[in-house]
Amino acid sequence: MNKFTLPKDGGLIEAGLPNGVKHTYERIPAHIFDDEQIASERLAEKITDAINANGGMFRLGLTTGSSPVGLYRELVKRYRSGDVSFKNVEIYSIDEYYPAPADGHSRNRRLYEELVANIDIKPENVNIPKLTEHHDSAYVSEFCASYDAKASGLDLLVMGVGEKGQVGFNECGASEFSRTRTVLLPYASRKRQAKNFAGDIESTPHTAIAMGISTMLSAKEICLIAWGEDKANVVKQISEEPASASCPASLLQKHGKISFYVEENSASNLTRNVAPWLVGPCDWTPKFIRKAVVWLCEQVHKPILKLTQGDYLSHGLGELLELHGPYDQINIKVFNDFQHTISGWPGGKPNADDSTRPVPSSPFPKKVVIFSPHPDDDVISMGGTFIRLAEQGHDVHVAYETSGNVAVHDDVVLQHMDAARELGFGDRFDQVKEIIASKKPGEPEPRALLELKGAIRRSEAKSAVRSFGLNDQTNCHFLNLPFYETGGIKKGERTQADIDIIIELLQKVQPHQIYLAGDLADPHGTHRVCTEAVLEAINQMKGEKWLEECHVWLYRGAWMEWELGKVDMAVPLSPDEVIKKRHAIYRHLSQKDIVPFPGEDPREFWQRAEERTQNTARLYNELGMAEYQAIEVFVKLF
Repeated sequence: MNKFTLPKDGGLIEAGLPNGVKHTYERIPAHIFDDEQIASERLAEKITDAINANGGMFRLGLTTGSSPVGLYRELVKRYRSGDVSFKNVEIYSIDEYYPAPADGHSRNRRLYEELVANIDIKPENVNIPKLTEHHDSAYVSEFCASYDAKASGLDLLVMGVGEKGQVGFNECGASEFSRTRTVLLPYASRKRQAKNFAGDIESTPHTAIAMGISTMLSAKEICLIAWGEDKANVVKQISEEPASASCPASLLQKHGKISFYVEENSASNLTRNVAPWLVGPCDWTPKFIRKAVVWLCEQVHKPILKLTQGDYLSHGLGELLELHGPYDQINIKVFNDFQHTISGWPGGKPNADDSTRPVPSSPFPKKVVIFSPHPDDDVISMGGTFIRLAEQGHDVHVAYETSGNVAVHDDVVLQHMDAARELGFGDRFDQVKEIIASKKPGEPEPRALLELKGAIRRSEAKSAVRSFGLNDQTNCHFLNLPFYETGGIKKGERTQADIDIIIELLQKVQPHQIYLAGDLADPHGTHRVCTEAVLEAINQMKGEKWLEECHVWLYRGAWMEWELGKVDMAVPLSPDEVIKKRHAIYRHLSQKDIVPFPGEDPREFWQRAEERTQNTARLYNELGMAEYQAIEVFVKLF
């Protein structure tokens, strides 16, 4: 199965570079791998070697959450292949809700299901800070002190980190002198944890027992792990910035033997990725030169054509001048490169010279498939480009990969039932109200209710694409990929059944262009699973003639944008097109105002989309390009 990563294009030449130089800016040295799977394999090897080299009982501290799942599976593989035994291993978990809920909602559920249940560890050697019911404060304090004493001085401690630098429920403001104790979970933390309780924050515990920072620092060695682009900011903060209680994991910098296991996306904001020319010699490909020039423009607040030789030299770019100078020629080349990314013809302009255009002029019109993970990602992420493709005469198909049913509020369903009743199409209001009342917190929603919610989202998606001329009967495809249909927030594994559905559609349409969600955040998130399923489908169809003329373009979701150094196509939008895109997003009424899972961003989707694309237009303008109302940008995968 394909793992979605962007191809490397230039960067720091690490071969032969001393570790001291490579980690120049890192207070906690980061080991960067191509993806989380490889990182998990290397860390599993390290743990296996440490267990096997240990003469007595090996004491291993492990994190909770989803980050270590890949690591657990790698350890199980090594156990099953006979590379390691856990008979002389003690495991210590770093936290648990208090009181601990039923196993299905335990913080340590994955630890048991993915690791403990599949190895030869003795049950008495699995240590969890677990109390299943409320006790008086004296009892709890004694329990925490006892657990702290046992968990002090671990041989190895492996921990994931939160998006704000939390580590094991040590939230912002935690003291570096803290020991194992009960902690009150703030609202923001409970909101994040609510996804494990079917999105019901009321059912999410208010307190937990957490290993303290001081206890963590007593371990002989610490390994931190972080996967996904949404961890990029905090990885930089933990690894490179001064220690601060506002980012608890950064307090671990003082440990004498600590390292960070990260992959390309979570490491993307580290200095050796953002500005590797400050660290050592680089491979100066055209895109990498563009990345450096954009960075320089941001540092000196100048457009490309106003950069001077002094600007390059005073910002560590002497090697670039030496290999590819003079500076004015670099400026002109990068300026032209950026101009050539801009195109109002995302499907290619017919009968035009396409030598410097991002998309070839022929064939025209093109067959296009836009894959949308949820029933609104198409218009939120690339609605303006979608409009252009449709209006310019291309045969555009949109494939909604999942139903998005769990993101519909119960009240919205009742409103639709009431509308049907008022219109005289049947009265099922009370019946549906009873189904909603039968829901149990933390359990999958009733299938009958999910079907109604899926129907609502399908009707909204069809309304949106009809608003700019798409035939919703022939060009609108609802794939309902099976991995998503669990009825809860936690999804199933991607299987061949998902891929076969995609293959069937692609073979039917045989597109010249495919647009995919390029989100690189949560490695287990819906967007990423959907994209990897499409890439695997394409991989399984290799050799088919139509694929020779097919190109894959990656768009971004509502939260992040491509950095300009990566952009291959920029589609400018007029003020009228921005309004038309906004109105298409409005058609998704169930996602307006009362979205059940909006994250920490309070803005509506149309606001996020407009601010993102308008900011991109501003950045292009600041580089010296024409000033547009908004710009949607894309990366060409192949």
